[in-house]
Amino acid sequence: MCTGSDSGLGSDSKSDPDSNGWSRARGAVLKSLVLVGGALLLRRLTKSTTRWDHARIVAESLNGEKFSKEQAVRDPDNYFNFRWLSCPAADMVDGSKVLYFEQAFWRTPHKPFRQRFFMVKPCAKELKCDVEVSTYAIRDAEEYKNFCDRPRDQRPQPEEVIGDIAEHLTTIHLKRCERGKRCLYEGSTPTDGFPNSWNGATYCTSELAVLKNNEIHAWDRGFDDDGNQVWGVKGGPYEFKPAPSSSFNDVLNPLSFASQPLGKRIEGSFVLQE
Repeated sequence: MCTGSDSGLGSDSKSDPDSNGWSRARGAVLKSLVLVGGALLLRRLTKSTTRWDHARIVAESLNGEKFSKEQAVRDPDNYFNFRWLSCPAADMVDGSKVLYFEQAFWRTPHKPFRQRFFMVKPCAKELKCDVEVSTYAIRDAEEYKNFCDRPRDQRPQPEEVIGDIAEHLTTIHLKRCERGKRCLYEGSTPTDGFPNSWNGATYCTSELAVLKNNEIHAWDRGFDDDGNQVWGVKGGPYEFKPAPSSSFNDVLNPLSFASQPLGKRIEGSFVLQE
């Protein structure tokens, strides 16, 4: 039995080189696969966001139905509950996104007092910004009322939209927000703003911030030749937040705006025409 055992040990010892070689080869293959997989994962995780990715994120954030309800509840003397509504309208040849935008009082959403086209695209490479958001007047604004609420076949079609882009009004240059801030992108018009003649103004400025969860902060103000603010809210930007669908038409939860005459509050809170 001992001889047989010795014989068996001798037989196994002759097969060790092959067994060890296979193990080493298998280990090398597994190691290579791990290294390749890790490199691909790292490349995917560290892939830089392109200029058009930034523009897409901003355009998607501007889209949708939002309200300034929470702000109006906190400070009803200075802020209204406005409805912000925006949706895609057309794509330009260069890839720029055209959005239709309208604003209305929450109680009368189908009677917008402000209508615009947004054009969203990457900033030119020579500019120190990520996304450019421009606003344009609409050639026949009446035709576009409630554009986003209508079925697609009852809206002006993309080629019509492009033809109805009228006067350029403002341009805001957005940058990615620094780490640790609440916003994703923020920016403003140049300090000298853009021409504006409403309520005694000679120029207007706009500030815009894109936050997480598609929240938008917007602050539009008008100034005269002496730099005095003549329209727009003074306490800070309007804060538009997406609201649950169940609260869109919550007419049983009114806000109290009785502390000032309506006309005076409109003049101090927001511009109704430009």
